[in-house]
Amino acid sequence: MTSQQRVVVIGGGMAAARLAQRLGPAAADGGPVLTVLGEEPHRPYNRVLLAEVLAGRYAREVIALPAPHDGVRWLAGVRAVRIDRAGRTVLCDDGQAVPYDRLVLATGSNPVLPPLRGLFPPGHEDLPDGVHPFRTLDDCAALGAAAARPGARAVVIGGGLLGVSAARALAERGVSVLLAQQGEHLMERQLDAGAAALLRAHLETLGVEVHTECRVRGLRVEDGAVRGVELADGYAPAADLVVLACGVRPRVGLARAAGLPVDRGVVVDDRLRTADPRIHAIGDCAQHDGLVYGLAGPALEQADLLARILRAEAARYRGTRALTRLTLTGPGPGTAPAASAPLDLAAFGTPSPRPGDDVVHLSDATRNAYRKVIVRGDRLVGGILLGDLGAVGTLARTWESGEPLSEAPLLHLLTTDHSGGPGTAPTADGGS
Repeated sequence: MTSQQRVVVIGGGMAAARLAQRLGPAAADGGPVLTVLGEEPHRPYNRVLLAEVLAGRYAREVIALPAPHDGVRWLAGVRAVRIDRAGRTVLCDDGQAVPYDRLVLATGSNPVLPPLRGLFPPGHEDLPDGVHPFRTLDDCAALGAAAARPGARAVVIGGGLLGVSAARALAERGVSVLLAQQGEHLMERQLDAGAAALLRAHLETLGVEVHTECRVRGLRVEDGAVRGVELADGYAPAADLVVLACGVRPRVGLARAAGLPVDRGVVVDDRLRTADPRIHAIGDCAQHDGLVYGLAGPALEQADLLARILRAEAARYRGTRALTRLTLTGPGPGTAPAASAPLDLAAFGTPSPRPGDDVVHLSDATRNAYRKVIVRGDRLVGGILLGDLGAVGTLARTWESGEPLSEAPLLHLLTTDHSGGPGTAPTADGGS
């Protein structure tokens, strides 16, 4: 055993890159020696910005994260296949056996593949040509190549954050897009019906055909390539490009095979440890206090805290309050100013009130302005803002802190018109 603690990370995504950034310099001072096993062949990148690459706004090099520190051994294109807990070794697909003193699972998540007829034709193990998930840089490159074909027609299955981002990006590329959402409205996890209606209207100004409460029943596949989709109501739009944006599922296979407790994710405690105290989990694969976040913010916070723990500092993870932000650009020149303006969106906490909660709600559909906060007792528990986001920083900090709320500053923030036009009159829904 070396004199320095050997830390091995399985996974080369944003959480692993952040942990490497925090721990790398420590190796020179006798701190942990870090090895990262990254399954993707690329250097780590900002997954949050994949839609910007797909839209053609950023080159793929722009979203690359800083190169690993010299003190970090980063093995790209190497997949871990088994964890030998007794021997404290990770076995890899290239034959390597990498020893560890501490192991970190940062395996991320896989896209959910819905049970669609035609998704895997008889005798085929691969998706039909033209059918793509939207999760990795390779997925993004494949979608970009398909979108560049003249007359491309796309169906995006899933109206959550990922599906909305993919539909917007493809529409900006000039692709004819139909967005199919099985739920009642778009981005159900983050938005209420009113905010979702404004989001839908904005997507429609981009040329996206939005269908809610719409289940996709199957794919029409000919000669190994997708030709269209079949909706449950009988509508069968043509398509040569289908994007699967139906959510993600934590990658827990390695942990389960190693005998570690797995629920929806790999179960960890307040020090991000699994049932084996030498093995930790962070990011999309980790489940803390019953929650699997699946968002970049919590993954980065967990990586920061684990770096402190691995440096033997007294630190505990208490959960993350995550803020969702999204900017949808307008359809470009030649349109009315209201339609061509970008739509900024921010959401935090719960989108829907409980009985007894107080709701302050402001809306102006003519200017795509929507502001709503939910107060429980004297605490801010959720908020949705579309349009001008001048108040979002203060509101989010108040929510994150959990401190008692002062009514006057809240109303001031919501009624102040940061865009310079006339203010929007508030309505207060008490006890909704």
